Amino acid sequence: MPVVTMSGNLGSGAREVGQAAGQALGIDFVDQQLLVEAARRANVPLKCVVERDERSAGLRERLSGVLQNFLERSAVSGADPLTGAVGLEALLSRTYAELAAEREEPQLSDTVYIKTMTAIIEELAGRGNIVILGRGSQMILRGLPGALHVLCVAPPALCSQRLAERENIGLDEASRRVADSGRARVGFHRKFWKAEVDSPALYDLVINTERVLFETAAELVAAAVRAKEAAAQG
Repeated sequence: MPVVTMSGNLGSGAREVGQAAGQALGIDFVDQQLLVEAARRANVPLKCVVERDERSAGLRERLSGVLQNFLERSAVSGADPLTGAVGLEALLSRTYAELAAEREEPQLSDTVYIKTMTAIIEELAGRGNIVILGRGSQMILRGLPGALHVLCVAPPALCSQRLAERENIGLDEASRRVADSGRARVGFHRKFWKAEVDSPALYDLVINTERVLFETAAELVAAAVRAKEAAAQG
């Protein structure tokens, strides 16, 4: 029951490699679903969680896009890896519909945020067969035997170019988002764990996606997972 955490700055390929590795291993990949579930459990609007998210750079101004991407990704058959609900209708009935309701906006403290996110990530890891993107998952699960922690890196210029092409935005805007994302990740990990997020010591595998194609990187992750499982079985 593999558990993989994927870390990396915006445009580094962490999301793409994580998704491809999940497909290669036949396991689930979770990203923005974590935000929706955290908001539901903390009983706050989604934007309150987004404001404290590790990958918050650009998300506040693009919240509708985040929701749209989440809903599109969730519109598939089978059980949702977070809720266990089947299909988009069941998911909406428990999360987005509630979050979208008009109400006075409550506050979300750092303590409640990290406690809620930790509980969600630990529950997912307990079930296994999951690839988790960011949100300090490599720190939350650092003591979990058998978990594979992966960091994707790439030069800022390449990250910006990828982001500009992926989201059809100008290179200047993409460069700003990449820089903001990097600062947010560093600040997030220093605040909650006093850790340097890009330190190789935190990870089992560090992949430079400037030199390694996403597909090849995903194969490396899948191979590392299988090797860990084989070693654990003796």
